[in-house]
Amino acid sequence: MSTETMARIPADTPARVGWRGWAALAVLMLPALLVSVDNTVLSFALPQIALDLAPTSIEQLWIVDAYPLVLAGLLVTMGTMGDRFGRRRMLLIGASGFAAVSAAAAFAPAPGLLIAARAGMGVFGAMLMPSTLSLLRSIFPHRDQRRLAVAIWAAAFSAGAALGPIVGGILLEHFAWGSVFLLSIPVLLPLLVLAPLLVPESRDPRPGRIDPISILLSLATMTPLVYGIKELAIDGVSPAVLALFAAGAAFGVLFVRRQLRMPAPMLDMRLFRRGAFSGALLVNLLSVVALVGFLYFVAQHLQLIVGLSPFGAGMALVPGLVAMIVAGLVVVPISRRVPPRILIPAALAFSIAGYVAIALGAGSLGVVVGAFVSLGIGIGMAETVSNELILSSAPPEKAGAASAVSETAYELGAVLGTAILGGLLTALYRAGLALPEGLPADAAHAARETLAGAVHAARALGGDLGASLAGAAAHAFDSGVFVTALIGAALVAGAAVIAAVTLRSAR
Repeated sequence: MSTETMARIPADTPARVGWRGWAALAVLMLPALLVSVDNTVLSFALPQIALDLAPTSIEQLWIVDAYPLVLAGLLVTMGTMGDRFGRRRMLLIGASGFAAVSAAAAFAPAPGLLIAARAGMGVFGAMLMPSTLSLLRSIFPHRDQRRLAVAIWAAAFSAGAALGPIVGGILLEHFAWGSVFLLSIPVLLPLLVLAPLLVPESRDPRPGRIDPISILLSLATMTPLVYGIKELAIDGVSPAVLALFAAGAAFGVLFVRRQLRMPAPMLDMRLFRRGAFSGALLVNLLSVVALVGFLYFVAQHLQLIVGLSPFGAGMALVPGLVAMIVAGLVVVPISRRVPPRILIPAALAFSIAGYVAIALGAGSLGVVVGAFVSLGIGIGMAETVSNELILSSAPPEKAGAASAVSETAYELGAVLGTAILGGLLTALYRAGLALPEGLPADAAHAARETLAGAVHAARALGGDLGASLAGAAAHAFDSGVFVTALIGAALVAGAAVIAAVTLRSAR
């Protein structure tokens, strides 16, 4: 390197990492792969779970939401613990516990026990995700390398979503639904072996203290809010719903006030004063709400209405998931030249188009596949850019807290996607379901609870009555999809506007 070239390089430019850093990235991709596989597999296993365990509509939503709700409530706590006690240490503890509880979920004999196991998975999952993303911040100090590393990490997240339907579909074709939870074991075993060898330990030299009161306040904020949203979507406004919202808001105010008063807060609220940080968080939140809501109703539509097998339904979504992966990688060189305030809204326009196609289309297989390709392009590009903005806008020593807040936004989006769009779809399905005359009482009750219950009752009845019930359930469900798809498009449009306004100074 010439003297002139060296003179143009700032003295404080971070060093680039070698092969060991990229090998560590490969190890850290495993938890991202696992979480995305788990989310996608559950969406496709849900119809079989509904037929086998016969959960109520509320229990069915909680089977999906118990994991992200607990995880979201504990992410900030676990991120702070990683900053204090070591991020790699928390990663290894989380991996061990997640594998053990997943095995218990695989053999749950009742909806309540499955919900409890999913909650346990959330506890250990909260140790996995902040550690993964914050370790990337410490391993890749050079921003160009970090941007590519985050894109590859996000691609692993999307690859897991693509792998989940295929592997899960094969398992569901030949084994009971519990087999999908056992997927975590072969994914986490290499992590437990290789992480101590390749991933360096890191921690914050001045971490926030572990505050039990703050932990309780964060859980007390999120639980009533999410539960209230569920009740509102299914049963409408009631005094109980208003009380839940009021309790969540009150505890949220107390949490924020406590963090502002503490000399070493568990969550540094000053991070939210940075426009790039807060704006990117909101983009993540709204995008994930729309994406998870999409997967919730499309998985049921493809299996229970179109009539595809779990494997066939998974394969139908693979083109969209591949598009998500490719878009996340392609956006890396583009992001060096196009500012985020322009790039993210342009990317999210693809997602809006996908939702509008679902709302206006006839629900055919081709429309669903094309819509998810468009949605995947937008999500893949926007999530890669926003995740990198979150990491780069926070100080390196606060990587754990920043990663935890980022993952909290993601998991809260997953909860709200199911609670808002899933709950609203359930309400619209019930309101629009016109049961045929002469239906037995037990079949009528099952049909009103869930689409899976209606399909199961229709198969048991057979004949013209069964065909009439199946047709009525399909019509009611797809009518609800029309409304929820438009709401999903509106949420993504809101994310695009937020990006354009808040990311004006972001690079």
